[in-house]
Amino acid sequence: MDRGRFGVPAGVRDWAVAVGVAGLLVGTGLSGESSTANSDLLGYALLAGGGLALAAARRAPLVVLAVTGLCAVGYQAAGFDVLAVSYLVAVYGAVRAGHRGLAVAASLALLFALHLTALVFQGETVREAFGRGGGVLELAWLIAAFAAGEAVRQAERRAEEAERTREETARRRADEERLRIARELHDSLTHQISVIKVQAEVAVHVARRLGEQVPEAMLAIQEAGREASRELRATLEALRDDDTSPPRGLDDVPDLVRKSRTLGLDATLTIDGRQHDVPAAVDRTVYRIVQEALTNVARHADATTAAVRIDCRPDSLAIRVDDDGRATPAAAPLPGLGLLGMRERVTALGGRLRAEPRDGGGFTVRAELPVERTS
Repeated sequence: MDRGRFGVPAGVRDWAVAVGVAGLLVGTGLSGESSTANSDLLGYALLAGGGLALAAARRAPLVVLAVTGLCAVGYQAAGFDVLAVSYLVAVYGAVRAGHRGLAVAASLALLFALHLTALVFQGETVREAFGRGGGVLELAWLIAAFAAGEAVRQAERRAEEAERTREETARRRADEERLRIARELHDSLTHQISVIKVQAEVAVHVARRLGEQVPEAMLAIQEAGREASRELRATLEALRDDDTSPPRGLDDVPDLVRKSRTLGLDATLTIDGRQHDVPAAVDRTVYRIVQEALTNVARHADATTAAVRIDCRPDSLAIRVDDDGRATPAAAPLPGLGLLGMRERVTALGGRLRAEPRDGGGFTVRAELPVERTS
């Protein structure tokens, strides 16, 4: 619920204003004299009703503008010469909501209706009805209400723009920090890990050349160095993915599948349905899902084949990657950072992701991404 500076709910504030204006109008009516005593009850009801209608000004400003204007004409016809305070507040609310043209048109119509009411119901002459000084005062109050509503509207718009600017600045600083971290990781870690990997590979090579048995610890260091280099490279690519380079998407998936075949993986690709223009975020996510799934198959699944299937539906894109690896429901692999990253990407777009072993052996990654298109 919207709360103001002092924590008061917006609905409570609206009703407080409505009751206060209604009380002011009824009090002003009681302090004056109506010209038609038989219409007092109707006049008081219109005075109160015009004020209480302001409780809905935030939700329906134009409806409240019309209701308060009709009430003002009604209680003047009943003999109450009371300033239309409720209508002034309604004009403020309508202009604040952005309905400036309608507020001006309704106000001009109300001024004419009030003068016409004085002419018809209060027995005034044409010169008295349309030439009295009260009309100038009413016009001045309307201009003041209009100006107040416009000033608040402009202030709120500037506040929204300032908030949007702060968000963009924070996002830009986050991107800059991400690139800085990527550079520092590259400078500080890549060299050291490369040295470890090279030294381990040289030691293994020399030992084998001399016919000596290679220690298991040295083989483990060699493999760990290779894996760390691959993981660090992937991490740096993710950190540097700031959308400044041409993004890869659905059109690049065939090349991705072809490259996986050079690693000894028999990969196939099937794309069903008509390919439509999709949002850039969805396009990039399709590529990342297939890339991460094939990378996991090549590294961890001990598989020989992988099948990639993409279904282009009218309102969604469905991706499925199957492999014939050693994963089973009884020995499901622990989810790694790659799978967690895929899930975060899909969830951020309002999609669904399932990654699990199959009963017959092998692993399946299934994702469905909603596609919103504009006609």
